[in-house]
Amino acid sequence: MQKGELLAEKAAWLATLADERNASAHTIAAYERDLRQFLVFLTGYNARPAALSDLADLRTAELRAFLASRRGDGAGARSLGRNLSGVRAFLRHLERKGLVSAAGARAMRAPKAQKSLPRPLSVDDALVVTEDAGSFAVEPWISARDVAVLTLLYGCGLRISEALGLPGDALADPNERAMAISGKGGKTRLVPLLPAVLQAVAEYRRLCPFALPAEEPLFRGARGGPLRPQIVQRNMARLRGALGLPASATPHALRHSFATHLLAAGGDLRTIQDLLGHASLSTTQTYTAVDSGRLMSIYRSAHPRARRKSAAEG
Repeated sequence: MQKGELLAEKAAWLATLADERNASAHTIAAYERDLRQFLVFLTGYNARPAALSDLADLRTAELRAFLASRRGDGAGARSLGRNLSGVRAFLRHLERKGLVSAAGARAMRAPKAQKSLPRPLSVDDALVVTEDAGSFAVEPWISARDVAVLTLLYGCGLRISEALGLPGDALADPNERAMAISGKGGKTRLVPLLPAVLQAVAEYRRLCPFALPAEEPLFRGARGGPLRPQIVQRNMARLRGALGLPASATPHALRHSFATHLLAAGGDLRTIQDLLGHASLSTTQTYTAVDSGRLMSIYRSAHPRARRKSAAEG
């Protein structure tokens, strides 16, 4: 019975994430996977099926053992932190219902992940990638599609999921100047549209052999179904080989390139935050380290104290 109650609470929690928290399908799938891995661990740890009673007063020792097991499987600090976050979130759900104490989970510190900076493409490489994106396509309409998708990633800073989630009537008006994008967590942002983006999508529309109604996706696969992210990633891998680009030149790197190149050209960090749809400025701030030389140059030339010091030295 306890096992059945635990599975029922798990299903209720995931439903709450979807219905009340407006969590994305990707987030829900990640949380489900994290919790499943933990329950499988508990089953082995206690030598019996995990039950609700096992979570009633979970100790930090058991959580440490779980993370140690995951590390033994090759999980890095970032994955371990996400695992712990998923378990904590479920325990908080149970605690609110008076079923468990989440004190042990709250006392547990997540492993520190080594900070990694985005690795954007150079301006020249980003332009070449978007221009040559259709080089490997056999059919002209697929070539135009590939150019349009990568142009959206770089020209608007979209995630792959956001570009492939656009409805069939998106970007149909050549006079559009901005587009609303629903990003992570259902957060909506307004993205300006460059003429190059509108032209690339218009060419794809002109050549696409399939009808593009509003209720169906804009970008299609070779047989007319929704274009899959794996196809975009595979095309980018071919471009990397042809252009001699590093393995870090992924479709997502075009989004990083969008932000980095705006910053390098004098873009305001908070504006870039809005364009990317980041909930926190700290997430966007990772881009400042990419071009720290330019930022220091601006500081030295613009800050009153820096100018005064330079004058005194002269």
